Amino acid sequence: MRLAKYLAHAGVASRRAAEAVIGEGRVTVAGQVVLDPARDVDERSSLTVDGRAVCGPEQPVVYALNKPLGVLSTAQDTHGRPTVVSLVGDETRRLYPVGRLDADSSGLILLTNDGALAQRLTHPSFEVPKTYRVHVAGGAVGESALAKLRAGVRLEDGITAPAQVRRVGQGVLEVTIHEGRNRQVRRMCEAVGHRVLALERIAFGRLKLGELAPGASRLISEAELARLRGGPEDRRQSVPAGAGPSTRRRSVRES
Repeated sequence: MRLAKYLAHAGVASRRAAEAVIGEGRVTVAGQVVLDPARDVDERSSLTVDGRAVCGPEQPVVYALNKPLGVLSTAQDTHGRPTVVSLVGDETRRLYPVGRLDADSSGLILLTNDGALAQRLTHPSFEVPKTYRVHVAGGAVGESALAKLRAGVRLEDGITAPAQVRRVGQGVLEVTIHEGRNRQVRRMCEAVGHRVLALERIAFGRLKLGELAPGASRLISEAELARLRGGPEDRRQSVPAGAGPSTRRRSVRES
């Protein structure tokens, strides 16, 4: 198996991120640094990443977390700031976030050790929708602004794909996109004259945030995982991430 794919299956990182880890010289095979992501390896190979042994594929898990403001969407932070991985508190697996939420954004983020699933959920070719509740300045959002958001907005890195947008209150929108550009929803709203005051992700694919409390996380079920993978479940059904009793609440310190 290719080294990058093996690391992804072992829960080290997504396949693309694993290629970057390899390119940085952080991976050894039989004690030698390897820079080729296509290097053939298997369970008998002696692999390490950052000096830690890689013991082969882990049982895949996915956590849903309601990320609070000020928490970083990364596995670790050199300045000791709170991260999404530290909130979940699962120290037995190599978890990493699926996609990102800015520190000043909140809401649903997934964490997994399944590199193939992370690739499927984040690669633009799969067009996985993500829905945000957005509070904006500038008064009521008019039909002209809504039409522009729905049709596609010209940004400095190109025109956005059409978005699903609806008003849900005075200065409050629900925006669904399937791209993943940096701070995309904020830049889209600003491009039509409405600065974003608060942004919360309320759905990722078929999984909804639901009643999951800020800072709380839970393991998603096998049925929910099948829906995220695009399995044979009813594709019209959305599952609240806060459903079920298996939730955790952990304290979050100020960033």
